[in-house]
Amino acid sequence: MTVINRIRMTLLAGTLLAALPAAATAGEACQAAGNWDIQCLRQAYGKPLAAWPAPQVEGQVAWREMASLQPPDLPATLPYPLLKLGIRLFFDPALSASGKIACASCHRPEHAYADTLAVTPGHEGRLGRRNAPALVGVAGASSLFWDGRSPSLEHQALGPIADPAEMAMELRQLPAKLAAIPGYAEDFTAAWGDPAVTLERIQATLAAYQRTLVAERTAFDAFIDGDGKALDDQQLLGLHLFRTKARCMTCHSGPTLSDNEFHNLGLTYFGRKFEDLGRYNVTGRNEDVGKFKTPTLRNVSRSGPWMHNGLFKSLRGLVNLYNAGMARPKPASEAQAKDPRFPVTSDLLKPLKLDEREAQALDAFLKVL
Repeated sequence: MTVINRIRMTLLAGTLLAALPAAATAGEACQAAGNWDIQCLRQAYGKPLAAWPAPQVEGQVAWREMASLQPPDLPATLPYPLLKLGIRLFFDPALSASGKIACASCHRPEHAYADTLAVTPGHEGRLGRRNAPALVGVAGASSLFWDGRSPSLEHQALGPIADPAEMAMELRQLPAKLAAIPGYAEDFTAAWGDPAVTLERIQATLAAYQRTLVAERTAFDAFIDGDGKALDDQQLLGLHLFRTKARCMTCHSGPTLSDNEFHNLGLTYFGRKFEDLGRYNVTGRNEDVGKFKTPTLRNVSRSGPWMHNGLFKSLRGLVNLYNAGMARPKPASEAQAKDPRFPVTSDLLKPLKLDEREAQALDAFLKVL
């Protein structure tokens, strides 16, 4: 190669490099011949968050940058008497018809305010179809329940209490039932100024308490806040993959790692056992069949089993499923093929081509969120 050709090649390489976003280039430069340079990644992620390698997402989605979690500013944002009453209501089985089931029976603090069972038995052992979703970070949710049928925490609060398959409480009887329990008149007076127990106050109090539920801070938060040693090499690679090759931030972004949107992951079980039409049951739109709300990934290692039906017991198994591009159901009959409701898996999901080391790293990172 002549000197002139070398100069031309150098100029061309510089032009191509300049055409790439600087943050993206920093991340891509850390892999060569299929191997990851961890020191290179540490340099790339040792910078302030705004200078981290840019996320790679599928489609034209409006992702939001990650952020570390901070505890709520109490009592500035919630007076102590209202918080105390909210805690009492959330943990009190008196809100159920049987007197045995509380909100906390399905939303356990030690499990990211989710449950360890696929479906929690409700009133008289009745089972619904869906897993109890984690409540950490619920203050930032734009809708509630897996299908988004409630627009606010206030609207949501009484749903499980009245549901025959959950707490089965007759709402008209609830205020008098609570008012007759020692201590509630004093607690409502402290929180609301008088002892009146009303459904509206119960709703508002439960909603106010749930807005204080944030995930426990983890090594990931410490890393974002500048502790470069908080993540080990495997977890750091997992962070990079989460943001880039695995394209997780297509749906899991922002402080709670959720886009608050609804997506079809191919898990509708259309026409089979465990069938659940998801968002369609709320909107009636064929395109919403099989869509469920994106859950938070904060403290996700504690909130299993996972997905709307709780049928998945392994985070690594879910990584493998996403790596394959998720499920792509085919019509089982001519009738299903002609049914306009037959669900179509989101086109945001594509095979990721993660190798074994990368899949292990992504799994390790999920466990420190």
